[in-house]
Amino acid sequence: MSAQEYLSRYQLLIGKVGLAGLGVETLVNKWEADFPDDVEMLCAKYNFYFTKSQNNEVVSKPQDRYLGADPVLSLKDSTGAKVNYFTEVNFDDEMYGLASQALDKAIRLRPDDIRLRFTKITSLLSYEKESPDMATQSLRSLIDYHYSSHPVWKLGEEAFSEEDFRSSMLEYCFVLYRIASPASFESFKSVSEKMLAYSPKDTEFINNVGSYYLACKKDYKTAQKYYAKTLKLDPDNYAAIRNCVMAARKLGNKKMEKKYLQMLQRVSPDEVERASAKIRLEALK
Repeated sequence: MSAQEYLSRYQLLIGKVGLAGLGVETLVNKWEADFPDDVEMLCAKYNFYFTKSQNNEVVSKPQDRYLGADPVLSLKDSTGAKVNYFTEVNFDDEMYGLASQALDKAIRLRPDDIRLRFTKITSLLSYEKESPDMATQSLRSLIDYHYSSHPVWKLGEEAFSEEDFRSSMLEYCFVLYRIASPASFESFKSVSEKMLAYSPKDTEFINNVGSYYLACKKDYKTAQKYYAKTLKLDPDNYAAIRNCVMAARKLGNKKMEKKYLQMLQRVSPDEVERASAKIRLEALK
C-alpha cells in the first residue's frame, strides 16, 4: 500500500473502532514498517498510545472544582459535610512515553506545523494535571521560537497568522488559570510575562498579570498597578476598569472605587452592571 492508502484505511478503521480499537495497532505497525517517516503515521501512533495510556476513575476532592471542572456527583458524608466527586484521568507512563516519542519525531520532521506542537502541549497539560511544569516550559519555548525564528506556521494545511498565535497563547493562559492550582497560577503568570517580553503593550497579557495578583495572591495594590498600566494604553478597557473597582473595594479605598465605578458606568456593556455601579456610587457619597 501507498502512504495515502494506509491513511485512508486507518481513517476508515478508527471510524468503526476508535483511536485504540481492535486492529489499529497492527495497521499502524505495518504502516510504520513501510513508511517510518510518514507524519500522518506518527500522528496515528501517537493517538493510539495516548488513548491507550489513559484510564478514568472517580475520586473525591474537598474543593468545588478540580482541574477547571465541576464535580460529577456531590454527596454528604456521615457528618453532613459535602463531598465532591470528580472524574480523574490517570496515565500509564510507559504508553504515554511511546505516544510522546511518536509526536516528538513528527515535530522534528514537520517543525512548522503548529498543530503538532499544540497537540504536545495539550497532552502535557492532561498528563501533568495540577503541576503543569513541562507544559509551561513547552509554551515558553514555543513563544521564544516564534519571536526569534519567525516561522511560517501552518495549522495542518492552513495558514496560521500572528493573531492566531497570540489568541492561542491567551487560550492556554485561560486553561492554566482554570486549573486553579498554586503551580498552574504560577504558570499562568509565567506564560503571560513571556508574551509581554516580546509584546510589552499587549493589554490582555498585562491584565493577566494583574489578575494573578488580584485573584491568586490577593495583592490588590500590585494588581491595581497592572490594571492602571492597561488603562494608560487603553483608557476604556472594560476588564481593567472592572477589576480596578474590585481591587479598590478590597483595599477599602473609597475614593479610588468611586473613580473606577464612574468609568465602569460609562464602558460596561451590561445594563444591570451599570445600574449596580450607580447604586454603589450613591452609597459611597
